[in-house]
Amino acid sequence: PTRAGTPLLTMVSMRVFVGLAMLATVGAFHMGGLVTPTRANMKLRATSSFSAPRVARSPVLGAKMAFDMEALIQETKDIRLKHLEEQAMHSLKVSAENFDNVVFPNACIAGDCVITHLLDRLDLLKNGKVKIMVVDTFHLFDETMPFVADLEKHYGFKAEVFQAEGCKDKAEYDKKFGADLWKIDIEQYDKVCKVEPFQRGLKTLKTEVMINGRRRDHGAERAYIDLFENAPIGGGLAKVNPLAYWTFEDCFDYITKYKIPIHPLHADGYPSIGDKKDTVKVPEDGSVKYVDYKFEGNKAEWLDYAAERKGRFTGLQNKDGSVKTECGIHVAGAEKTWDRDLWEDGKSKVKELTKADAEKLEKAGKDTLVVTYAPWCQFCQGMEEEMEKFASSMDGKIDVVKFRGDEERDFIESKFEATGFPTITLVDKDGKVIKGDFSEPEKRSVEAFTKFVKDNTGVAA
Repeated sequence: PTRAGTPLLTMVSMRVFVGLAMLATVGAFHMGGLVTPTRANMKLRATSSFSAPRVARSPVLGAKMAFDMEALIQETKDIRLKHLEEQAMHSLKVSAENFDNVVFPNACIAGDCVITHLLDRLDLLKNGKVKIMVVDTFHLFDETMPFVADLEKHYGFKAEVFQAEGCKDKAEYDKKFGADLWKIDIEQYDKVCKVEPFQRGLKTLKTEVMINGRRRDHGAERAYIDLFENAPIGGGLAKVNPLAYWTFEDCFDYITKYKIPIHPLHADGYPSIGDKKDTVKVPEDGSVKYVDYKFEGNKAEWLDYAAERKGRFTGLQNKDGSVKTECGIHVAGAEKTWDRDLWEDGKSKVKELTKADAEKLEKAGKDTLVVTYAPWCQFCQGMEEEMEKFASSMDGKIDVVKFRGDEERDFIESKFEATGFPTITLVDKDGKVIKGDFSEPEKRSVEAFTKFVKDNTGVAA
């Protein structure tokens, strides 16, 4: 025995015991982490409805060894996806139960395919409770509209397809607006091919609430969207964003889980699908693909924050020089539907100019201010009140007329030098055509219109 009275053999045994326990602990740490049992986690284990992965145990003193990390990750992802599914389906169900006219504009991207499947699970497609709307820009990939037909057959619905106004096919579009409109004026292209058909579609379908696939991880422009959005001031629509809190990876996890139909170009290297003219593979060598419900290549190229849409709008800029990130449909105010003409007949001092009268305008012998416009153009809408005030202030001293130009592109360019909307042109009494510089919204005021007319005709309000 030692001086303290403890047998020496007992002390040696205790040291061996501690050493072996430490060895077991270090081993467990290096093999994937150590879980120390506590009252709290033991209670969690007992009450959880999920079966935790089996934990390897050390043969020495029963110390816990490494657990199956991959299995744990998959289990937590499954829990997350289950929650997201329930949340998304709840938002869709609430919308369908509280509104009569629910419309889902479907662009055939991955998230939209997820929403389509969720709607089918809720039995909201075959009975027409939720209508699917598609905008055909006439610049889509060749595979896109056939894929829409495949979705119709698979889920048993009929999509409502809208296109550029007055155009039944690409040939008519080219004749009316020009094949290179997107090169000349990308904002005008967006209005003609996307925003106007989109708004007209919502109006035609008498939309009360719009479902869309925007997510927070799309980028800074969408970083704070919620599942529901209130109707904007000025006659907009309520929105439901069932995937607001999902990530792009969640979408593909869902697609993989249920083996749902998706656009065939995902298998060719495209994370997102838009217009063929400005959508590229990511990366451009096509090394990342999603084939047969599995990723090939470095999937982070697609799944990183805001990465889904980095193959979209390639090479395009807004008029202010900034990089284009939105097509115009989801920008502020775009959900306001166009449901009337501007400067309505019988109510306005701005009178309508027919094409026949426009042909003779240069020989009319009277000063005339011509507003070339499109009723769906937000900039034309924005100057409606100021132009009305100006026309009233002139009190017949000159004619103030409007000419709808989105249906007569070649004519307005040759007659009024108009290449976009709005364009304000003065045709003086001698037949001279003078185009005003009103390119900026702040220039479109009563004072500016008055000065333009006085400087060129001498006529004052």
